[in-house]
Amino acid sequence: MEPFISNPILKGFNPDPSIICVKDVFYIATSTFEWFPGVQIHQSRDLVNWQLMGQVLDRQSQLDMKGTPDSCGVWAPCLSYSKGVFYLVYSNVRSFDGPWKDTPNYLVTSNAIEGPWSEPVYLNSSGFDASLFHDINGQKWLVNMVVDHRQGKLFGGIKLQAWDEETEKLIGKSYKVFAGTELGCTEGPHIYQRNGWYYLLTAEGGTDYSHSVTIARAKNIMGPYELHPDNPIITASQQSHAHFQRTGHADLIETPQGDWYAVYLGSRPLMPTQRCTLGRETLIEQIYWKNDWPYLATPDKTTRVQVPAPALESFPFVPNAHIDHFDSPHLSPDWQSLRVPVDESWLSLTARPDHLRLYGRESLSSIHSQSLIARRLQAFNIEVACQLEFKPESFQQMAGLVCYYNTAHYFYFYVSVDDVDTSRNQLKIIAVNNNYATEPAVEKISFSPTDPIYLKVKWIRDKLQFFYSHTNKPDSWSPFGPLLDGSILSDDYVRDGGQQYRAAFTGAFIGVNCQDLSGDNVIADFAWFSYEEYEQD
Repeated sequence: MEPFISNPILKGFNPDPSIICVKDVFYIATSTFEWFPGVQIHQSRDLVNWQLMGQVLDRQSQLDMKGTPDSCGVWAPCLSYSKGVFYLVYSNVRSFDGPWKDTPNYLVTSNAIEGPWSEPVYLNSSGFDASLFHDINGQKWLVNMVVDHRQGKLFGGIKLQAWDEETEKLIGKSYKVFAGTELGCTEGPHIYQRNGWYYLLTAEGGTDYSHSVTIARAKNIMGPYELHPDNPIITASQQSHAHFQRTGHADLIETPQGDWYAVYLGSRPLMPTQRCTLGRETLIEQIYWKNDWPYLATPDKTTRVQVPAPALESFPFVPNAHIDHFDSPHLSPDWQSLRVPVDESWLSLTARPDHLRLYGRESLSSIHSQSLIARRLQAFNIEVACQLEFKPESFQQMAGLVCYYNTAHYFYFYVSVDDVDTSRNQLKIIAVNNNYATEPAVEKISFSPTDPIYLKVKWIRDKLQFFYSHTNKPDSWSPFGPLLDGSILSDDYVRDGGQQYRAAFTGAFIGVNCQDLSGDNVIADFAWFSYEEYEQD
């Protein structure tokens, strides 16, 4: 039986894939936006089985995002390799809403994919989605889209500039080499060499349902670039029936055996709302060459759920356990924090052995110092639970489960003090939608702060329901609060439903949080956290 690759290869929020192959191992880097550490790295030996290795930008000197707005931070990393060195270029977007866009680009390097990675070298700020190209003649080039603020234009074409490895600086004149096609919104550039041609691959059409991949070629890297005779080469913009939508922002890879594939982002919308709670995921499809032009293997330019795999030995990975007992000195790479790195000032795995301890800090509305760790939603049907011990003394102190998109869209199932008897704890829910907070009517559940409480959420496609238990026995769970609309935790809803939050590029997360608005840093102890996908999507 012919082996197949199942799409998506990277489930849940993993957009803007950049792929390389080094010594028969494939690596993909993806965007992380405001989530820390920055830049996810997955590895595979067969293009079928993928494992999260961790993240690259693991210290604040590499990635300073404190105060970064929602959906800014790390955009479109470009991973490359040359002569024993791994290179990673990334944007750390500081602002995006409004007329100006602050988009500094940086480069880090390492002799090993696992790191340690260097301190960042500043490149430029002229636009985002920067990419480093290693010419076979030895010259290195930085290519990026140009931000043009005039008359609200934003996309000002693609520019190219030489980069000097010895001085670690851009040198010489920068050249505008491509204005884009009629699709517009030209971004995400990558350059390749093949059979004497330079190929410029770009993302066009915007990041929504018109998203596409276009390509052009030239004999000289400066151009002029001629357009592919059948652009765009990847899109679902005219295929409303396609299983994967919003496909775009691609990278090409040749296997050691000479097979070609494209990796790119795409989404699986919930119908009929067309909301994508899983965010933009990483897909793969076959590429073939005709007349020195690349073509997607599917004639309608959409993506198959199953794609023929290359003739490589199967290399499966052991899946992560579905429950985290916090018995390791380090967090699993599945966990990420918001904007700032984890440190002992707000999270400890040793203060109480076999527990995750959070010290309460700022609210979920903050873009500075939250005590929240969370993991991606990676399936449409999931169940998440945790055990919490918490002794608040004020209504300003809260801890619990969070289903989160950004600071203006989340559901928080939390424990605080009883409204009447402050010697007791009470369960509550707060729902934040377009920055407007509501507290759904719930049954009053009061209990002793010396007793652990068990919290759970079942998220079935667009329906989200919280549960609680005092014992964690299978028949002890009771629903808490109303059935909630989980589909609002999607970039589609955030862009359409909250007009002031135009930048919305991530995906839903689920995690645990402790906040203390009094400033006393109350502690919350979590004994375990479980995440289960109980139906194949």
